[in-house]
Amino acid sequence: MENTIVAISTAAGNSGIGIIRLSGKNSFEIVKKIFVPKNKQQEIKGYSIKYGNIINPENSEIIDEVLVSYFIGPNSFTREDMCEINTHGGMVVERKILDICLKNGADLAEPGEFTKRAFLNGRIDLAQAESVIDLINAKSDKEAKESIKGLKGELSEKIGQIEEKITDVMVNIEVVVDYPEYDIDEMTNKEALEKLAIIENMLEELEHSFDKGKLIRDGIKTVIFGKPNAGKSSLLNAILNEDRAIVSEIEGTTRDSIEEYINVGGLALKLIDTAGVRKTDNIIEKIGVDKSKKLAEESDLIIAIFDLSKDLEEEDKQIIDIIRNKNAIIVLNKVDIKKENNDIENQLTDLCKPIIKMSALKREGLEDLYNEIIKIFSLNEILNSNDILITNERHKNQIRKAKESIKEGIEAIKNSMPIDISSIHIKQALNELGEITGKNASEDIINEIFRKFCLGK
Repeated sequence: MENTIVAISTAAGNSGIGIIRLSGKNSFEIVKKIFVPKNKQQEIKGYSIKYGNIINPENSEIIDEVLVSYFIGPNSFTREDMCEINTHGGMVVERKILDICLKNGADLAEPGEFTKRAFLNGRIDLAQAESVIDLINAKSDKEAKESIKGLKGELSEKIGQIEEKITDVMVNIEVVVDYPEYDIDEMTNKEALEKLAIIENMLEELEHSFDKGKLIRDGIKTVIFGKPNAGKSSLLNAILNEDRAIVSEIEGTTRDSIEEYINVGGLALKLIDTAGVRKTDNIIEKIGVDKSKKLAEESDLIIAIFDLSKDLEEEDKQIIDIIRNKNAIIVLNKVDIKKENNDIENQLTDLCKPIIKMSALKREGLEDLYNEIIKIFSLNEILNSNDILITNERHKNQIRKAKESIKEGIEAIKNSMPIDISSIHIKQALNELGEITGKNASEDIINEIFRKFCLGK
């Protein structure tokens, strides 16, 4: 990588500071052309900061008063010489400094190119690189913690342990293949089956951890579901503590879904307010109702809201049918109007779902709702777990493929096939795991991963 790259690393918009980052062998030379330090006698040292002005070399015009950080490779993020120019925030100043860097020998970085260089230069592996983008996109405390685990290399270490066990089996098999005169097939097969069974279990545990990891990464897709005027929008507003949705006595006010993320006990809840379920001749409202039903079917959790001040109607019975076999919490709303309704309560109790009484309008009963969500998804167990959880779907797919290859290797041995046939499947498992850490990932996979990164990272 001969060229030196540059990009704005802070988000667009006005802010206290902005950061322009350079990496490559000419980083210091480019900065020397455009930066005038207050103390010109200081020599460049790694992990040091200089104070001064960025100028336009063409006319010596001062662009901004800045701090410049120096990182000498290989002791830097990319393992190359790096500089970070800390400017005053604002797109005008940042763009000017970026343009001056480009005019003085730098190339504009591609999305994720700094992290890609860290990977290609051996500072981090591919799984750690993906943890960087996961950390940037984290929507909850737990997702951020899992990303930090990945960045520290805990997943890579676990994969490495499994690879060592697979390699150990391969060594024994290759002894049999290379020295057939020694009659050790039966002993090798028995030992290989025992070790492969352990490997299969380790892979299965990792694969299954994605069930929890997916909740951490994507959040719990939660649909607020009910007939018009049951209090769906009021509940959304109460949870968000703001007037996000329009609340009106006119039925059918909400015609499309509204999505927001909130945190419940450190985990993200993807909250969706939907159009009220009812029969309607209005084409637009009917589309909204159909969409509501589809979202409810696809959700991780339904908050089914019923109006405690009214008896159950035909639309309520449709809602009951939809939630019968789903994760659902029943909310009996409007206790501020009517405290009890035995007819409704008796019919809904038969569903064996948690029932919460609340007043969404007065924001009463929210803690009870949150506690039920925590209980249903065992959130305390997930949040307090120190186990490695797979949150990346690509990793999960590679682990699943590796597990299938190990299974095929076991079947080959059990079916008394030549031991070298089993070794083909076992080697394939190693290849599949190698794609997670990048040992043998294709260039297309690597490029696709880094395309998801933002500029400057």
